[in-house]
Amino acid sequence: MFKDIFIFKLFASNLGIDLGTTNTIIYAEDKGIILNAPSVLAIRRDDGEILCIGKEAKEMIGKTPQNILAVRPLQDGVVANFDIAHKMVEHFISQVQPYRPLIGPRVVIGVPSRATEVERKALVDIATGVGARKVHLVAESVAAVIGADLPLSEPTGNMIVDIGGGSSETAVVSLNGVVISHCIRIAGDEMDQAIIQYLRESHNLLIGEQMAERIKITIGDLFSNKGEKIKVRGRDLSTGFPREIQVNSKEIGEVLLSSVNVICDMIENTLEETPPELAGDIMQRGIYLTGGGSCLKGLDTYVSKRIHLSVNLVPEPLLSVALGTGKLLKDQNLLSIVEITPPAD
Repeated sequence: MFKDIFIFKLFASNLGIDLGTTNTIIYAEDKGIILNAPSVLAIRRDDGEILCIGKEAKEMIGKTPQNILAVRPLQDGVVANFDIAHKMVEHFISQVQPYRPLIGPRVVIGVPSRATEVERKALVDIATGVGARKVHLVAESVAAVIGADLPLSEPTGNMIVDIGGGSSETAVVSLNGVVISHCIRIAGDEMDQAIIQYLRESHNLLIGEQMAERIKITIGDLFSNKGEKIKVRGRDLSTGFPREIQVNSKEIGEVLLSSVNVICDMIENTLEETPPELAGDIMQRGIYLTGGGSCLKGLDTYVSKRIHLSVNLVPEPLLSVALGTGKLLKDQNLLSIVEITPPAD
């Protein structure tokens, strides 16, 4: 018994991390997903003291007094504020491993394929700064394919479309690598902003990010015939007083189409540049959607009609990247093949 306790404190669990603009998800080897929390911190403006991190901080967005700021240290899937991101990751790691191991964990982190060397190095520095003994970077699209149990090592083309909070990415993968990929900064956050702008212009009502996200999740539907409604509270821009209105799923669906059509354009551009043999595989197998933004109701049907291909939502779209990093922790050979070359010091 005492030997087991000693080993537990000597070695840290190896971790797979999906460090996203909206959420941070951590996978621990032999344990599975152990943390899924908003990538948000609440800090005091005058001295920079962190007041809370994660769910509690997200609930403060749009509600803080002047001396408190709720911030997201990642933008478009990459580190925008190194110091705050470091503190956030450190906090999350301390939550899942509340002891200081003598030997730190190996860490696999998913990164956007378009991430620059500077952005990749920032992730490595953050992970090593919180105690990782070895950091491996892999393309998020590759991790998502692995997490969704799609064939990666075979000479078969798979197209994955990852719609996150800050960015959307398409990638065609085959033979353990990315053949072609595209990335745009249109995703869940942009959809929320479209709802905010619509209510401002059409209903003269100002709402915040949290209300916009709630509207999107609750009644956002690209193929709704139910006419679902939701009560929306905000500030009347004419009087300055609080006001409540009702919006329905049909009008919100039309608002979201502008963002969705840009994502469809990216998918079409990727298909046009895909080698013929791989295009044939995609025609046969279809397109796979992953990421939180892919959970928008009716999205798979709309994309299928627009692209004229079958579209499949992977089993756990919110978790596929983190699950992929976790599987790579157990497969050293595959990890050595798909790992992105570490940035130079």
